[in-house]
Amino acid sequence: MALVDRAAVSKTVDQAWDEAILPSLSELVRIPAVSPSFDADWENTGHLDAAIEHVRAWIDGRGIDGAEIDVVRLPGRTPLLLVDVPGSADAPDESVLLYGHLDKQPPLGGWSEGLGPWTPVVRDGKLFGRGAADDGYAGYAAVTAIEAVRANGGSHARCVVLLETGEESGSPDLPAYLEHLRNRLGAVSLVVCLDSGAGDYQRMWLTNSLRGMVQLEVEVQVLDSGLHSGIASGIVPSSFRIMRQLLDRIEDSATGEILLPELTVSIPENRIAETRAAIEAVPGMVTDSVPWPEGMRPVTDDEVELALNNAWRPTLSVIGADGLPKPADAGNVLRPSTTLQLSFRLPPTADPEAALAAVQRRLSEEVPYGARVSFGHSEAGLGWNAPDPAPWLSGALDTAGEEIFGASWRTMGLGGSIPFMGLLHEAYPDAQFVVTGALGPDSNAHVPDESLDLAFAAKITSAIAYVLDAHATR
Repeated sequence: MALVDRAAVSKTVDQAWDEAILPSLSELVRIPAVSPSFDADWENTGHLDAAIEHVRAWIDGRGIDGAEIDVVRLPGRTPLLLVDVPGSADAPDESVLLYGHLDKQPPLGGWSEGLGPWTPVVRDGKLFGRGAADDGYAGYAAVTAIEAVRANGGSHARCVVLLETGEESGSPDLPAYLEHLRNRLGAVSLVVCLDSGAGDYQRMWLTNSLRGMVQLEVEVQVLDSGLHSGIASGIVPSSFRIMRQLLDRIEDSATGEILLPELTVSIPENRIAETRAAIEAVPGMVTDSVPWPEGMRPVTDDEVELALNNAWRPTLSVIGADGLPKPADAGNVLRPSTTLQLSFRLPPTADPEAALAAVQRRLSEEVPYGARVSFGHSEAGLGWNAPDPAPWLSGALDTAGEEIFGASWRTMGLGGSIPFMGLLHEAYPDAQFVVTGALGPDSNAHVPDESLDLAFAAKITSAIAYVLDAHATR
């Protein structure tokens, strides 16, 4: 079996980033391909289609021998780009699935002088612009890793690059596409996801867990219409006060601890050990990730506990409200109702449907004063806990750490969600997972001044090439 020239792999990748990827990725930044949740008329605006076509044309222009490039469309669903690259003759009859997405978060205001969401700017080794790091680079990196293996004497199994356009909306169309493409994807034994984060830019980081999530709109109603507070207060209970009481059933407001057992799990010992190792490698990784206002402090000074809070313990955030007028518009009225949008982050192994049912049950039973509780939109998403890396994968990552980064790889749990990972783990329970990415410190995903560290992205690309070759020759 052929041996890949690893030194040449990095040269091939670096050249591709400088000469081919950066110009095309910069043009991709210019396309305002916001996710469907932020563009209800996406089918007519055509920006998602434009992003798909831009990347499709670039991949087609690479001239990869045997590659099939398809835009897959299911009725009423966002488009998906699929690149099917046949494996080397000596590779096992298995598939590698390489995932990324082309939809973007909304632009937001407040970008620094000279920067903008749809204006690609290279400054201090970074490409600024919405969608550069999250996650426009992923398709380019995946294809280039395959090319680098092929160009330098290595082997790879059949590779399927899947780029969706609904991830920033929670990937609502992806389950249908996975079912539609199941036979075409084949026997997936390795999943590579390039839509994750990094604790620093000095080493490769693998995500070992992702939290699940539950969102729920809840309304407490006490009247059919508002009444003068001088007449009604003290007689009619405040809907806000009842809402506070109900939330106290779910969350200890003094500590933030979630009180429902359906939302909690025991943290695995290996994840605790890996968290300690990550913090030892990069002290301040957690605390420095937040731009603290003066005088503000975290919930604990123990950084390991902060990391575990973020990756493995459930939390509640109130992310929206209705029934509350702006202060300037507020009169002396006892309002008829209060509505909150609740967002729960769940431990990776918690059952999101059971968690949603438990929250709804606890909020609606024995409501004080007989107030009416009703629920609006809700959603529940799977978390994910990675399988232990196989020896061949650990070996490839060790080699990449030594030869590409000059530092050992580490793992970290992320407090966010990529529902696709949970879906894939259910579909391919025996597959190995490499969930990584270029979203390092100050990459500013979802907020102004999003940027991609170009040198780090190139190193990630080279490391994926190492992994592809190791997978094929294991």
